[in-house]
Amino acid sequence: MTRKTISTSIAIVGCVLAGVGLVGCDGSGLDEAGEEFKAELFTGTDTFTIGDHQVNVSCSGSPTSDGPIVLLLHGGGDDLTKLADFQKQISKNSRVCSYDRLGAGKSDKPDGEQDYASVGKTLTGVIDTFANGDPVVLVGHSMGGLIAARYAPDNKDKVAGMVLLDATSPTAVADLKQRIPEDATGEAAELRAQTLAIYGGENPEKLVFTDGKVKSAGDIPVRVIQHGKQYLAAVPEYGPGLEDDWTAGQKDWLNVSSDSELDTAKDSGHYIYVDEPDAAVEAVKDVASRAAD
Repeated sequence: MTRKTISTSIAIVGCVLAGVGLVGCDGSGLDEAGEEFKAELFTGTDTFTIGDHQVNVSCSGSPTSDGPIVLLLHGGGDDLTKLADFQKQISKNSRVCSYDRLGAGKSDKPDGEQDYASVGKTLTGVIDTFANGDPVVLVGHSMGGLIAARYAPDNKDKVAGMVLLDATSPTAVADLKQRIPEDATGEAAELRAQTLAIYGGENPEKLVFTDGKVKSAGDIPVRVIQHGKQYLAAVPEYGPGLEDDWTAGQKDWLNVSSDSELDTAKDSGHYIYVDEPDAAVEAVKDVASRAAD
């Protein structure tokens, strides 16, 4: 990140005059006193110090939009670039940011194995930095949805609402072990072994998945959207059961709030925001609007 020797006050005036687009306001020229301003009005993609790590963050949309900031959480094995088109659509109506979790994209690698508390610590740092600590709308896909739904109940002051896009089940580990037995063979056995390895921490973020009861985050607005195309059904012998388990998990996530609803993206596979972006964007608009009331 380059830093030119201009004063913070001049940089602030320049950014304000640039308007909504924030042309040229990528944070260059801000000294330590201007870091808070830089984060609040930052547009583009850059790395920031969050805790003890460098975290890659992308923000767009008007900083003067009504309602809470929307914060996107990518799925496992992805990074914020996967969300770029989705973020662009949301930014037409809301201030929206995304970030690479530790181990993903251009962010630092984690120091070791992570649990929900450690990934939540980074998430809190991002919220405090880019939303001034105000509650945000979390929009999480797959593993990102799992992280969002585990985070919200313990951080109610940070979360104004959620959209869970085909979020990983709260009982994913047990579901897989029970559905595909240890003595399974062929494609099912490979799927079992590979997925359990990922759940056990063999993923870029080194997150160890742990099952648990869904805790409530109160009455915040929540939309849970599940896939409609039964892609898991293609797994020989066990596919239909895997689809049943996934659907049960989506229904279980409804317990995260007393104001939650479940929808199905009928023409979508796992990547709902790619296959049916209009449905995903509508859900974000709805939750953001209700969270602002």
